[in-house]
Amino acid sequence: MSPLFVGSGRAVIAALLAGLALALTQQRLPHGKQWLRLAAIAGGIVVGFPLLTSFALQSVPASHGAVVIALMPAATATVAVVRGREHPSKAFWIATVIGALAAIGFAFLQSGSLGSLSWSDLLLFGAVVAAAIGYAEGGLLARELGAWQTVSWALVLVSPLMVGLTVFALFLHPISASPVQWASFAYLGVISMFLGYFAWYRGLAIGPIAQVSQTQLVQPVLSICWAALLLGESLTWTTALGGLAIILCAGFAVRVRLNPVRTRTNAKS
Repeated sequence: MSPLFVGSGRAVIAALLAGLALALTQQRLPHGKQWLRLAAIAGGIVVGFPLLTSFALQSVPASHGAVVIALMPAATATVAVVRGREHPSKAFWIATVIGALAAIGFAFLQSGSLGSLSWSDLLLFGAVVAAAIGYAEGGLLARELGAWQTVSWALVLVSPLMVGLTVFALFLHPISASPVQWASFAYLGVISMFLGYFAWYRGLAIGPIAQVSQTQLVQPVLSICWAALLLGESLTWTTALGGLAIILCAGFAVRVRLNPVRTRTNAKS
């Protein structure tokens, strides 16, 4: 399968499911500026991130891609601060920076080399920015429309574009895929592009977005583990130690927000 087909076709599958869910539950239409916000979300998580990562991972290992994707929690937190006017504490930013450095260092060690900056890296950086915008804006809009409704409307909104890209991809590169590859493609469309966002946007909506986004720190660990299991990429003993350190950083960053709340509560009592 071509990267264009994978990146756009998965969105077509998800859009079909989204349209069906919205129709069966008779959801109200978004209004006014909500459509513009949905366009920003769709541009980030439906168009930008899937397409950019699909093209990038065509020429670099999944473990290498995890190095750049490790920046996503910090990027999402930054966008959340700017867009959502959140004000995390200094302790949160310290935990975020340490977690990002730990995730990047872990992924570098796992891939075996720092390597050199390539077009694939630039595509991955673009994917990080696109996803960060889509996550932060989606978390905010999910408080108004609902988590799964926000994802569904974003998918439906750009479905004409994604259908066109899918047809174009089929015209340029006829598919010759195995059953396992088709199963992987189905997973991307149903789980990764659709159902997986239900819980994610619900968590972001509960927020604060900056803190919740730090759970993404475990993504490099999971990406590398799955790359080893499914793709046969190398997996060393550093995975256990690095993964544990990253998970601890993520847990600390998420819990930082609870302390001020307890302090204010105790003060009032």
